[in-house]
Amino acid sequence: MKLRKIGSYAATALIAATVMSGCTEKRWTAEGTLAGGEGKSLVLEAPNGHGGWYPLDTVEVDSKGKFTVKGEPAGHPEVYRLTLGGESLYFPVDSLEKITIASDASAFGSSYSISGSESADKMQHINEVIAKVVAEKGEQAVAYDPDLKRELAEQILRDPSGIVAYYTIFRRVGNTLMFDPSQKSDLRLIGAVANAFSHQRPSDPRTAFLKDLYISNRSWSGGAQGTPTDTIVAEEILLPEITLLDESGKPQSLSETASKGKVVVLNFTAYAAEASPAFNLELAKIYNANKDQGFEIYQVSVDDDEFFWKQAAVNLPWITVYNSPKDGAENLLRYNVSILPATFIISRQGELAERVDDVTRLGAAVKRYM
Repeated sequence: MKLRKIGSYAATALIAATVMSGCTEKRWTAEGTLAGGEGKSLVLEAPNGHGGWYPLDTVEVDSKGKFTVKGEPAGHPEVYRLTLGGESLYFPVDSLEKITIASDASAFGSSYSISGSESADKMQHINEVIAKVVAEKGEQAVAYDPDLKRELAEQILRDPSGIVAYYTIFRRVGNTLMFDPSQKSDLRLIGAVANAFSHQRPSDPRTAFLKDLYISNRSWSGGAQGTPTDTIVAEEILLPEITLLDESGKPQSLSETASKGKVVVLNFTAYAAEASPAFNLELAKIYNANKDQGFEIYQVSVDDDEFFWKQAAVNLPWITVYNSPKDGAENLLRYNVSILPATFIISRQGELAERVDDVTRLGAAVKRYM
């Protein structure tokens, strides 16, 4: 069955936020040139701390290809991004510095330079070493290149509580994460960053997200124990919570569903995907075969169109909930979902038991827990 790559919607969650104000002189500045971008509009975005982004401002590139964006300090080091036509370039802001950006409209997001601060120089270096390997081996090989991963890990561990370390562990090449939390070695590095943020930046809005990401993925990586950096003190999360609205507008809690002694299939999907009808037919067979023996399906849709989702969901006999664009990517990140559909089995004890990527194997896998 063809899998659908998650698009940009999961990274553009729109949430309520404090927008930039023009009533203060204490502002950082990013000045740039965009070759071939005269008259185009750039959207300045900030992270919401849960894997999503929200817009702060829109600026227009002038007739000479120049632009300027300004903002108030966030109170902690931050990464911002400029977006043009679905592509984004990223830059760090520690306090009140002036960042310089240069890019080309034809390669926006994939080829650009940043400078003006120590963090900007470090981020530029990260981008350059990744770009070099992409040019030599292609995008598909980058996340698995041992020499590149080793160099990036060394950069991260030199300053694990720094904003560039955070940027690097969430760096994507195409749709592939450079550091996959489902991989034990990568998760250890994420744990090191989470631990450093926990101790040195406890009030940073990213700290809780990092800790949740690390803890919720430990079971999939075999524990990720045994390193000096694995010292996060937090309650083990056996089942990351999801609470979203169903088609009737009623909140549906995954933990509550899983607490009823049933075997639960958790499925992330998009009804608009070409393969969705066939996939749901397979789910229906499994549901009908097991529903009388204590079985439930909790299906999370990430469709962009709520009306389309609701029209499809109302005809399904299991629990269907909607992860809207405003809900962001947090639920997907906690379950390490990078392609759709993604399916998990939750045991009668309410614990994540298995991830099943092949729907033709799902029925047999469910039977093992019934």
